[in-house]
Amino acid sequence: MNIGGTLIAGPAKGPLKGNITVPGDKSMSHRAIMLGALAEGVTKIEGFLPGDDNFATAAMFEAMGAKVTWLNAEKTTLTVEGVGLYGLKEPENVLDAGNSGTAARLITGILAGQDFHSVMVGDASLHSRPMQRVADPVRVMGATVDGREGGHKMPLSIRGGQLKGIDFVSPVASAQVKSCVLLAGLFADGETTVTEPKATRDHTERMLPLFGQAVERIDALQVRLKPAGKLVAPKDTVKIPADPSSATFFAVAASLIEGSDILLDSIGINPRRDGWRRVLADMQADLSFEREGKVGAEPVADIRVQAAALQGMQVNPDDIPDAIDEFPVLFVAAALSQGTFVLQEAEELRVKESDRIATMVAALQACGANIEEKEDGVIIQGKASLNGGVTVDAHGDHRIAMAMAVAAQKMDSEIRIENAAAIATSFPSFVDLAQNIGMNVRWEAEV
Repeated sequence: MNIGGTLIAGPAKGPLKGNITVPGDKSMSHRAIMLGALAEGVTKIEGFLPGDDNFATAAMFEAMGAKVTWLNAEKTTLTVEGVGLYGLKEPENVLDAGNSGTAARLITGILAGQDFHSVMVGDASLHSRPMQRVADPVRVMGATVDGREGGHKMPLSIRGGQLKGIDFVSPVASAQVKSCVLLAGLFADGETTVTEPKATRDHTERMLPLFGQAVERIDALQVRLKPAGKLVAPKDTVKIPADPSSATFFAVAASLIEGSDILLDSIGINPRRDGWRRVLADMQADLSFEREGKVGAEPVADIRVQAAALQGMQVNPDDIPDAIDEFPVLFVAAALSQGTFVLQEAEELRVKESDRIATMVAALQACGANIEEKEDGVIIQGKASLNGGVTVDAHGDHRIAMAMAVAAQKMDSEIRIENAAAIATSFPSFVDLAQNIGMNVRWEAEV
């Protein structure tokens, strides 16, 4: 996949120092736009992540009649004038989710409840990702969904119907699947219950009550929604905390570079997003909370990270759903640790923006890492440093590109990371923030 954009990275010239405020959480930015568009009234949002994925979500709802107004040049503060739960209009053109699996899967649940036909497309990466996992439950609820490979792949054609509530047992631990079904449940006749094999991130369940829709948490694996019939814009501003996925890249880099000491400001520590920190803690990373609080419905903390001698370990399977997006850079931590790191039961990594197991194994092996690919994970024997002087391919996956930029900080010479332009989809300020704390990374055009 050739999407362009090449990073030049490493090695670090000294310890990493400073305070970092990473952008707002991408997952919550998606949800805030969606619920604001479906609410009656005007929703104000602060801390929005100004990346291509979230802009794609905003554009899709604008195409269906919602009004988005940006309140600052950085596009981190905005208002959404909603159209009400049943006020969306049939789009004149196809809806484009870009690179965003979250947008595509969650909006499938919303489109399933509309009385019109829509077609949703994405980029080449998104067209390769499995969509049957959301298409199947909304079909059972009453929508008509078709697409490539029997409706398993995008583009998707969705004709909404009169939905009925269901008791859905998800075959995969996926917050996107759970959220899709809950959002469809807003339009359904009767209650909708979702049961998961493992607990996943709960941002949808936390945010819906801000808009007047109760969600019942039955137990750790089961939630129930009885549709209230409408959503209402919150009186208070919807505030989005800093993205823990973005913070993880700097936490790993600071852990690896001797003498480093950084402070990550106001990071979301929702237990369903805190798996990265638990894995690093199990690897003996030096992580501490400086200050805890809440931003909206979400817990946050300032997190201090100091360099430490990381140790290999076996990842607790219960932590995998809570760290699923952070494993590319956690592989880097493991490759530069002491001892053996084992990850199993992580097949979900193969159906992300790239096959993140195969892609990270290839990239790290090219740099001399001792990493063995398994069907459901990896085994990594840590080393003190890695070899530079090579070119690796991020395959259009932003997390692969940024993870390898972190790895390069502990190499003997620079590496080139090709097809890295997708960083703009989730973390457009990554390079600037990395440079601010002393990481050696730049875009090739800057040479």
